[in-house]
Amino acid sequence: MPIFPRLPQVASKREVIDSFQGYDHRMKIKKNEFYDMVNLSSASYPMLSCRESRGEMLRLEQPGGMLAKEKLAYIEKGRLWYGGEETPVTVSAGEKQLVSMGAYICIFPDKLFYNTADPTDYGSMEARYSSAGAVKGSLCRMDGTEYQTPRVADAPRTDPENGELWIDSSGEADVLKQWSGESQSWVEIPTVYTRLRFVSQGELPGLFRALDGVEISGCQEESLNGSKIIQAIGGGQGEPDYIVIVGLIRQVLDQVEGSIRIERTVPDMDFVCESQNRLWGCRYGNDGERNLNEIYGCALGDFKNWRQYQGLSTDSWTASVGSDGPWTGAVNYLGSPMFFKENNIHRVTVSSYGAHRLTETVCRGVQPGSHKSLAVVNETLYYKADNEVCAYQGGFPVNVSEKLGEERYFNAAAGSVGDKYYIAMDDKEGVRQVFVYDIGRALWMKEDTLPVKDFARLDNELYAMTEDCLWSISGSQGKRESFVPWMAESGILYYEYPDKKYISRINLRLSMEEGAWMDVFIQYDSSGIWESKGRVRLSGTGTVTVPVCPRRCDHMQLRLEGKGKFKLFSLAHILEIGSDM
Repeated sequence: MPIFPRLPQVASKREVIDSFQGYDHRMKIKKNEFYDMVNLSSASYPMLSCRESRGEMLRLEQPGGMLAKEKLAYIEKGRLWYGGEETPVTVSAGEKQLVSMGAYICIFPDKLFYNTADPTDYGSMEARYSSAGAVKGSLCRMDGTEYQTPRVADAPRTDPENGELWIDSSGEADVLKQWSGESQSWVEIPTVYTRLRFVSQGELPGLFRALDGVEISGCQEESLNGSKIIQAIGGGQGEPDYIVIVGLIRQVLDQVEGSIRIERTVPDMDFVCESQNRLWGCRYGNDGERNLNEIYGCALGDFKNWRQYQGLSTDSWTASVGSDGPWTGAVNYLGSPMFFKENNIHRVTVSSYGAHRLTETVCRGVQPGSHKSLAVVNETLYYKADNEVCAYQGGFPVNVSEKLGEERYFNAAAGSVGDKYYIAMDDKEGVRQVFVYDIGRALWMKEDTLPVKDFARLDNELYAMTEDCLWSISGSQGKRESFVPWMAESGILYYEYPDKKYISRINLRLSMEEGAWMDVFIQYDSSGIWESKGRVRLSGTGTVTVPVCPRRCDHMQLRLEGKGKFKLFSLAHILEIGSDM
């Protein structure tokens, strides 16, 4: 019998990928990850799928900021809009910070407010009044009731009547005393008040209210100038307008020349947030008189008063810090206002007794220009640092963006919905890139180049604002996109085997919506040329297995491109290992 030679059996190996791990832009990645992608989502994990169609809600011309309360608020063409309705609030040109405090929307740097529960309650947080006409001043009680004019002398009268007043001028400072018939002695009045009466036709009580912290200037009686608290205010409807402040004057004031100026001001601030019924802000720079590196807190429940100091727990608050560099962001995290620099985190521990405490952590802070990247997802704070996206839980930040590779990104803005952290950033070419971090699965996905400048979440929808449009990310509102384009590009496949490889077949198992299509491309041995392997188009929603037959190579890359919804269930490779020839 003839003996035939035995041919060696070629070893083959079947590899099936049925769990896809998202975006990884590093040189060496897993087979179930993608080096590049467009508009893919982890919503169908472990399957790979296209993101939801967005909804185009509103065309914009001059957007300036966005905030979600019970309804969506945004700035458009110099006006504040709330719930789709135009409000009477007019703002200056430029980008705005919108901060929510109770029913109010506070707008910075314009220092404006709008009450969403009462549309007639709006205006400026600041107030200024300059007197016109005569101003009269006299000593009074805290409620504004005038005293009789007291006698000024170094020594008292020898036979005073009960309740008689005497200004003791024997010391360095004048002291107001009152004769007590019961104790037969002069009793010092510890706090003396002065009532200033103006001719303002109700303007003054319309601008200010009791307990406002104000700055008074221009008064001929110097002791009444400076920082004061309005203890009482009244007038209007035919009555003379007046304020009551702390101060001692020797005689009745009758000022007919010059103007007395009263101001309630809000400090200029770089970033503002709300925490525990206060607004908190920070400022770095020079105000024309001195260098500033400060953190501010308004009076409890009163965003109009930032200089209200009465020695109470509800007072305004100011602290200077010693860390170098400008502020880069602010956020309310777990009930504490937090302020960021590029290499520092400052946290204010708010006290119910007013003894607020400021602590500093030297660590990776927020990248300059990326203050909008601060967002809380499931009690963890995420933000864009200089070279990475960080997760912070109160200790030190942790890098969660290794899979974004060595690319540098800038000017980040972020938002969150569910377990997902959406972040839009400029790459080194200035092109906006939108990424999504799935917190629960620790997966990154890359969407497209939508130039998002602001995010805001309302209920279960995330809204995105660009220079010309307002979008709903999941398409729950507005006109939905049709047939979203997508792309998935693998990393280098089979580079770990030193011998030549022959991939006899690649099977793709997927379902597609009616009208959708997919193209398959392969690049061999890093040639830079993508060779088409065909197109898949289904007549209806269903499942199809696509066989792809590559050629022998050292390594390869796979690219899938298409339009429309799809789900990739598995990707199977049948691999035969050859020799190094």
